[in-house]
Order: sequence, then structure tokens, then C-alpha cells
Amino acid sequence: MKLLNYTSRYLAFLLLLLISVWAILFYYAMLEEIYDSLDDGLENQKFLMVERAAEDPSILSQDDPEFKKHIYNFTPISKENYQNFKESYRDTLMYMLNEKDFEPVRVYESAAIYGDEYYKLKIITSMVEEDDLVHDLAAYIIGLYLILLASILFLNNLLLKRIWKPFYFLIEQLRKFKIEKGESIVIQESPIEEFNLLNSTVEKLTQKSTNTYIAQKQFIENASHELQTPLAISINKLELLLEKNDLTESHSQDIATVLDNLERLTRLNKSLLLLSKIENKQFEFEEVVSFAELTKHIVADFEDLAEHREMKIMIASNQELKFQINEDLAIVLLINLIKNSLIHGKKGELIKIDILPDRWHISNLGDPKSLDETSLFERFAKAGSNKRSTGLGLAIAKAIADRYSINLSYNFKGAHIFVLQFPKT
Repeated sequence: MKLLNYTSRYLAFLLLLLISVWAILFYYAMLEEIYDSLDDGLENQKFLMVERAAEDPSILSQDDPEFKKHIYNFTPISKENYQNFKESYRDTLMYMLNEKDFEPVRVYESAAIYGDEYYKLKIITSMVEEDDLVHDLAAYIIGLYLILLASILFLNNLLLKRIWKPFYFLIEQLRKFKIEKGESIVIQESPIEEFNLLNSTVEKLTQKSTNTYIAQKQFIENASHELQTPLAISINKLELLLEKNDLTESHSQDIATVLDNLERLTRLNKSLLLLSKIENKQFEFEEVVSFAELTKHIVADFEDLAEHREMKIMIASNQELKFQINEDLAIVLLINLIKNSLIHGKKGELIKIDILPDRWHISNLGDPKSLDETSLFERFAKAGSNKRSTGLGLAIAKAIADRYSINLSYNFKGAHIFVLQFPKT
């Protein structure tokens, strides 16, 4: 969810809560004001009725307890009742002819004196129906909430989006940023201090990361090159030394052992350099590669090794599998998996390869026990006792697979199975 929508969601919830609380408080405050206004009007009506009685005493004798003719009623009471009488206001229902239904009215009861006579005075007046008031208020509140919500969304998509534009511009720059290309991100100036601080901080971090990456890349390449040269010279001189006939058998064996170690060191150096380049994303060029065709060529190249180990490689299922990847890395990936099966497979057994539209897997018979999956793809982890192995083959395969979001997994079902599960495109 985008930041603006995330903020809008909480604003909408908070606004709903505030308006609901405000509506309840406003309803009771308005109701109190209505009652206060009605009560003041009824009390004023009482004084008007007393003044009218001085001009027209006949109204005092009109007995209308049901309020069918008038909105008032005078009832004679004793002096004692007059002295102890307490004014009161109450709500009740009365049948209204115009509505043909019972409607709420406000009744005011008070005591009045005229000459030597005492009266209880009742006055009624129509009042606001609370259910109608609640209904109307709810409709207006909902309308107000929708208008405010629409205003917030409008501001978010117009004003706030413009304010947050430098932030989204920076996010887009970071999304496109590739450290291996050595390009710097473009910073957009903003009148907001926090955005400028964020921009400058990100710019410094990316520049520092780029410089560190370049220095590391140069160091690895230089170190690999510097190691490769003396190794090649040493191997060459030792091979020349072996060609001399004046060496004893013991000396020849010692030199051969040194040569094996130097050659292993050479392979290790090359593997570490390749692994570093993969992790640093130095293989930028990508193209759509047919893994079916690639597998055929690699299997053909390994026929001699398979024959030497009395093994056979069979492509059991050969469906079309195409994926966008650096072709050199795809070759290294398949070579390492096929070579791993040849080296650790059982002599005289079959290596089976299945190629499906979204999956490539290879199986071989070898050690009858499952390998340790927790350390299988780690550097220098060795599944067998082959002294010539660098322990980096599966680590390199895993690094290539992770580089292109390919899931490389291992499982054991009577045979050792390595599976490349390609992402859906």
C-alpha cells in the first residue's frame, strides 16, 4: 500500500471517530438548547395567559383537560396546594389531527393566582420529534463525512502528491540504481528540509557504496591476476623439471604432488574470482537462452568424462525451456550441476536429466544417504572425498541461481536430485 493511501486510511478512520463523537455531543447540546427554548417559551406563555385573564376572566372557567379546544387549561386549587406547588416540565404524546398520529408535546405545569382564587395552569406546545432529529442529523453527518473524506482524498492526490514528489522521485532513482554500472543517482531539489536531508544522505551512502564496490572489484581482479601469474610460472617450471631424466622416483612423486596442489590452487583462485563476479553482478549482458539446446551441447562435451567413469548421461525429457540470463553464467550453472553428478555419482549408473517448461532437474545414484542440505550450497562444503574438488561448484551454482531468482534445491528419493525451478515470467 502506498504511503498516501496508508495515511488516508488512518485519516478516514480518525475523522469518522471524531465526527461520531462530535455528532453525539452536538445532538445532546442541541436537544438541551431546544428544551431550554421550549421551556422559556412555555413560561412566557404563562405570564401572557395571566395578563389575558385580567382582560378576559372567562378563560379561567374553561375546563379543557384534554386540550381539544385550547393549548392551555386552568384548574382551581386550594391555597395550600398553591403554596406547595412546584413547577414542572414533562414530555408526553398527544393525538394530532393533522398528522393522524400521536406526536410528542411538552407540558408545562405551574400555579397562578387571580384575585382571591388559585389555579393550576397547564400549557402544551409541540416539540421536535427526536427520531426525526436523529435521522436528519445522521444524514447530515454522513454527508459531511463523505464530503470531508472526498476532500482529503482530493488533497492527497493533488496537493500531498506534489509535496511528496521528491520522495517518490528518489525512490524511483534507487529502484533503477545498479551499483555495478557505476552510475550516480540524480537528486531533485525540494523546498522541504527533511527531503533535502534524505536526498543528501542517500547520495553520500550510494557514492560510498559505489566507491567501496569499485575498490573491492579492482582488488579481487588484481589479486586474482597477481596470484595467477606466479602460479602459472611455478607450474611451468615444475613441469620442465619433471621432464629431466636425472630425478629420482621419489623426487618426481614429490614434484607431482606439488603440481597437483598448485593446479588445485589455480582452480580455486578462478572459482573464487568467478563467485565474486557473480555476487557483484558483473555479468550484465542478458539474453533469452534455450536450456534444452544448452544442455545438449554440455552433455556432448561431458561424454568422454562419463565414458571414463563408466557412466551415461541421458536427457529423459527434453521440452522447451527458455529463460533470460547471461549465457556464460547459464553454461557455468549447468556444467557445475552435471559435473557434480559425474564426480559424486556411482560408477556404471545412469545420470538422468529432465527438462520441463519451467523446471530443470538432474538425478544420479551415489552415496545411499541424503546429503546435509543446511551446508550443501555453502562455500568449501564437500559432499565427497574427491581431493581435486574445490568445494565451490555448488556454491557457484547457487549464487548464479539466486542472481536470477531461480530456486536451486536438493532432495533425496533413492537418488540425489538437484532441481532448478524457474520463476514465472
